[in-house]
Amino acid sequence: MAQIFKPSANSLAKASLAGLVLLVAGLGWFATTFSRSDYVTEVGVPREQPVPFSHKHHVGDVGIDCRYCHTSVETSAFAGIPPTETCMSCHAQLFTESPMLEPVRASFRNGTPIRWTRVHELPGYVYFNHSIHVHKGVGCSTCHGRVDQMPLMWRTSRLQMEWCLECHRAPERFVRPRDQIFNMEWQPPANQWEAGQKLLKEYQIQKLTDCYTCHR
Repeated sequence: MAQIFKPSANSLAKASLAGLVLLVAGLGWFATTFSRSDYVTEVGVPREQPVPFSHKHHVGDVGIDCRYCHTSVETSAFAGIPPTETCMSCHAQLFTESPMLEPVRASFRNGTPIRWTRVHELPGYVYFNHSIHVHKGVGCSTCHGRVDQMPLMWRTSRLQMEWCLECHRAPERFVRPRDQIFNMEWQPPANQWEAGQKLLKEYQIQKLTDCYTCHR
């Protein structure tokens, strides 16, 4: 019987299989990299808001403490979005005719809340508690970045599970003294590892990596 395939067909088949494997691996690498990209996670993308609220002005220039607006950050899972009354405690006397602040004044007059756009929003299947992180020595800027330098708010972290696990596996790299939680300018000391180890014992911090810690 005549030979159907030429001897070179074996080499061609091997090359085709190798190419297919490389293609699948490449697509997998691309999908993984793309899902972690700033484009997908929206890191560094300022969010449009009903009122262009500037953390840089209010926190950096004026020096307002985080807790003035986010009143429940130390006691609740949710940090709290300030009601219009909080804004008007200052703006009833400052910039009272500013067109930019008309949505704030209208909200106050009508008793309707301003619909702010969430910047750091986790999926519904993720449980996160602000108060326990604050109590254990995790500073605001660790997760939210230098908000005192942001004219408009944007994400500085991906908020993906692997990002959370970086801290949960080695919290001594990130924790700080409790009196520095709301200090935007705080920087880790040269001996952060040793200092962090001491804080782990003092604050009774555990390395919680079980699924049910966040998925309840």
